[in-house]
Amino acid sequence: MKLLGSTTSPFVRRIRLYLINIEVTETACEFINLDIFDTQDRAFLTQNNPAQKIPVLIDDDNVINDSGVIYRYLAQKFNQPALTWQQENLLTEIDAANDSMVSMLLLMRSGIDVKQDALFFNLQKERVGKILDSLNEAVADDVIKQWDYVAISLYCLLDWLSFREIYFWQDHNSLLNFFEKAKYQKGIKETVPRI
Repeated sequence: MKLLGSTTSPFVRRIRLYLINIEVTETACEFINLDIFDTQDRAFLTQNNPAQKIPVLIDDDNVINDSGVIYRYLAQKFNQPALTWQQENLLTEIDAANDSMVSMLLLMRSGIDVKQDALFFNLQKERVGKILDSLNEAVADDVIKQWDYVAISLYCLLDWLSFREIYFWQDHNSLLNFFEKAKYQKGIKETVPRI
């Protein structure tokens, strides 16, 4: 197997952490770090995923796109339990927050002032705020209590927000406690995006 991605992507990192935590070795799944803004790397990515999004998993003749689909593929391949509907809903929230903030980062990198009072920017900030409130409550209520794919995805979101300094979330006490405890989980140091 090969996993195409970037060390800085929270979507890629969650798959890398998941593989580490179900004890799939690097020899069983090779990680190929791409610079998706580099012409050659982007061409290679496009060959494997016309949507030009990472991660991409290549397993023999199977090419699987999107972190959620890759997770389901790997869970089935390695006989891991499927997510519950509650977990699927939490993952949808995490993905929505990630998508909003990745869009904001790309706009910032394009020279657009995302702090201006405009509908798109305001909606993204409102969405992320409401999602973080909901996730904070889920952690406080022990809905997210074990180190599984949902918890890994939440950690990757929070760490990415901190890394990019794009949204202040540390005033959510339950999320902050979760984050501080999760920093010591297997694979966190090996997948840190700050290289």
